[in-house]
Amino acid sequence: MKYSATVLVACGFLTVTGAARYAGAQTVQSAHREILLQSTASWNGKAYTHYAAGQPQLTTIRITLAPHTALPWHTHPMPNAGYVLKGQLTIHDKASGDSHTFHQGEAFSESVDDEHRGESGDAKTVVLLTYAGTPGMPTSVPAKGEKPEY
Repeated sequence: MKYSATVLVACGFLTVTGAARYAGAQTVQSAHREILLQSTASWNGKAYTHYAAGQPQLTTIRITLAPHTALPWHTHPMPNAGYVLKGQLTIHDKASGDSHTFHQGEAFSESVDDEHRGESGDAKTVVLLTYAGTPGMPTSVPAKGEKPEY
């Protein structure tokens, strides 16, 4: 019996010291924050007016465009943001003719309900897009007579 008690105490000690050693190996520290985008309007200056009603749903997608490729004209029914992972993306606004080029490492806010399209440059372009919609809401709507964006 005395042997069993000694083994139990030894096991308990090893468990406690092992857990303490594991907990002590971790560093608790705040992360560095860099705001890439914080906006109340899209890249073309049009203010965001509201979010879609209903249960919120965030959707993040990655799109890849070959060099010198233009996406079909389309709209987005909800606010969304993009981040260029590779290459560059020029966004063209159909109504105004305005355009802006975003390069690798840059974030941008996309327009809502305005027909626009993206165009890649000399290299393959990869963009991460996040949409703030609701379940069942499309993230992209083709302009009349156009193919889907993706």
